[in-house]
Amino acid sequence: MKIGFGLYSHMLNDDYYKMAKQLGATHIVAHLTDYFHQSDTGAEDQPLGNVNKGWGIAKESQIWSFEELNSLKEDMAFHGLKLEALENFSPGFWHDVLLDGPKRDEQIANLKKLIRNMGKAGIPIMGYNFSLAGVAGRTIGPYARGNALSVGLEGYSEALQTPIPNGMVWNMVYDTNAPSGNMDTISHEELIKRYRNFVSEMIPVAEEAGVKLAVHPDDPPLKEVRKQPRLGFHPDHYKEVMKFNNSPNHVMELCLGTIAEMVDSDVYEALEYFAKNNKIGYIHIRNIKGKVPDYKESFIDDGDIDMERIIGILKENNFEGVLIPDHAPQVTSKAPWDVGMAFAMGYLKALVGSGK
Repeated sequence: MKIGFGLYSHMLNDDYYKMAKQLGATHIVAHLTDYFHQSDTGAEDQPLGNVNKGWGIAKESQIWSFEELNSLKEDMAFHGLKLEALENFSPGFWHDVLLDGPKRDEQIANLKKLIRNMGKAGIPIMGYNFSLAGVAGRTIGPYARGNALSVGLEGYSEALQTPIPNGMVWNMVYDTNAPSGNMDTISHEELIKRYRNFVSEMIPVAEEAGVKLAVHPDDPPLKEVRKQPRLGFHPDHYKEVMKFNNSPNHVMELCLGTIAEMVDSDVYEALEYFAKNNKIGYIHIRNIKGKVPDYKESFIDDGDIDMERIIGILKENNFEGVLIPDHAPQVTSKAPWDVGMAFAMGYLKALVGSGK
């Protein structure tokens, strides 16, 4: 079992690589969206996760080249870190894959090229979220211990129910000239069909490239967000999703916080199932209190999830992948994100190294 950091676009630099190494990380999960082509708003840099209503413009249309990826990997290697995964395709790369639009086949071809570029560069995992609405409805408040700022959901807010405008997907505008109006609501069956087609076309290329495609469960895990269906909102749904293709390259980007937020979910049973069946690419570690539609993120040692039990399950199932602290509450200091994540990293390292 290995421990890493997930770094946002503005953190992909020597200072954060040094911090990651100093705190004991060995691996990095990189959020490249808007890294090579920054958005106008810079909203991807939100330290608590992307909680604002719009992320700005999805300028990226050219997939990340082998040269760019290899350079990023070498920069990390200089500091003794391994680039374990990329997280999130830019909506500019695949909006018509999600929407089944006119550019779908062209974008699938480009995504295949990207996966081959990753394989050539030796980056073993691509994390993604097959979702039209993406993340929506989150709020920030003094929800965590000592009134530390953290992320939460407070009921079925307007943000969860507002339709998606034309020209936007996954909270990013990909077409500033789109006609007025909103995206047509599709059925869950239609979304599943689009996902099955994506998997059937992409997994053979991923197998050839030696890259795992890791799907993140929908967060918040609700049946519908912004008038669009979700791939799943219970662990059992993702057990079925994994059966769409039994390839070892079709896995979960397993977010424990999201699983724990699900109504009637058992995060321990779900983790054991995916670990035992070798269906985990890497794991997001964060703790929460409550269930959708009312939950709050907490410090890693202060939520509904027994993290010692989580690490025990992973050890029992010989999990050898990477764990990363997900967004953590901000600690009152000159560097709120850094201190919050350092606390999470220290706690996680103690559990992993405890032998329990």
